[in-house]
Amino acid sequence: MAIDFSVEPEFQEKLDWISELLREEIYPLEVLELTHPQLLELVAPLRERVVAQELWAPHLDRELGGQGYGQVKLGLIHELLGRSRIAPFVFGAQAPDSGNSEILALNGNEEQKERWLYPLLAGEKLSCYAMTEPGAGADPTQLSCSAVLDGDEWVINGDKWFITNASIADFFIFMLVTEPDAAPHQRASQIIVDAGTPGLNVVRELGTLEDAHPRWGTWDNHAVVELRDVRVPAGNILGERGTGFVQAQQRLGPGRMHHAMRWIGQAQRAFDMLCERSLYRKARGGVLADKQTIQNWIADSAVELEAARLMTLKAAWIMDTQGSRAARKEISMIKFWGAKILHDVIDRALQAHGSFGYSSDMPLEEMYRYARAARIYDGPDEVHRETVARQILREYEAPADEVPTEHIPTRRAASEKRFAHVLEQVAGNA
Repeated sequence: MAIDFSVEPEFQEKLDWISELLREEIYPLEVLELTHPQLLELVAPLRERVVAQELWAPHLDRELGGQGYGQVKLGLIHELLGRSRIAPFVFGAQAPDSGNSEILALNGNEEQKERWLYPLLAGEKLSCYAMTEPGAGADPTQLSCSAVLDGDEWVINGDKWFITNASIADFFIFMLVTEPDAAPHQRASQIIVDAGTPGLNVVRELGTLEDAHPRWGTWDNHAVVELRDVRVPAGNILGERGTGFVQAQQRLGPGRMHHAMRWIGQAQRAFDMLCERSLYRKARGGVLADKQTIQNWIADSAVELEAARLMTLKAAWIMDTQGSRAARKEISMIKFWGAKILHDVIDRALQAHGSFGYSSDMPLEEMYRYARAARIYDGPDEVHRETVARQILREYEAPADEVPTEHIPTRRAASEKRFAHVLEQVAGNA
């Protein structure tokens, strides 16, 4: 099996261009406290440059409105974009819009694409994805928010929470129970609801470890949403009834890979701060770089980052060559491993900076808070570990007699029987 992560020189030039745009134009925006309108105004000219470089919406195939780069190239792009929280927004690759555009592209009819997908890809609209409920976080089969068909309209009732960008979204994609009596994974459908529809209420921005006191209407906030007798046309359903779970997997699988690659970029930035700090900070007669503990941190972080990068690129390669379903195990592996590496590298960098790193004079404290969520969203670590273990165990079977395959007395008896003629001959000549 030959695995190839190489890219053409022309594409490497695009990666170099992204790196320069980050340093020169995007990093300076990070330190400003911007309202959402201000952010939109400042990134607008940058988005024009991204479009001119054919890097806008790189996650979609060309026939779906994107660039058609494939998952390996996309992974390399996302590693760079992950170095800044603003960068994905500049490139039209930000969650949840990127995943929503995939769902619309794969499942929407032409009328739905004209109304929601194409304006989303053009950066004219923002969206949000509403699946999580207070009582059904990691298990979508437990969803209770429902949609009932009444004539030519869906009537929607229920509550959602932790809905990213709900207060600024132009439309929502809701995961709703439309087939309550069906099998667990065939109960839900995905239905589009425009912001401002009567009965749809964004109750409040949800304070989190990322931001305990979020400002209303700010990009990347999370909100509590309630639906009370919300009515939308029957034609707002995406695809067939009861296929919501399948559609969610279309969105979440590649999305997890993109998250993992962005985490590598973010962890790499923390790693750079760790290395820089070690060269000028003095303690106990020398710089930190001379201390064995710091050397261990640097070496461990470098190896872990490289391992995570290679694991993620391998998952991307499998997706490119065999499809997302074939990479399910690898995607789950990088999801929980990448989240761990992200936390650990940032933690070491923060520790090396001491109180300086703990303060908001450095970006590490914010990175640390955001990193903690990586172990929860898009499936908590425990779910992905279970997925990995179950897939691996399918390759094994229990011995029929419950005697371990490697049991030495059993193996010895079998070997003695097999080689008895040789053993007897050697013994007779002794």
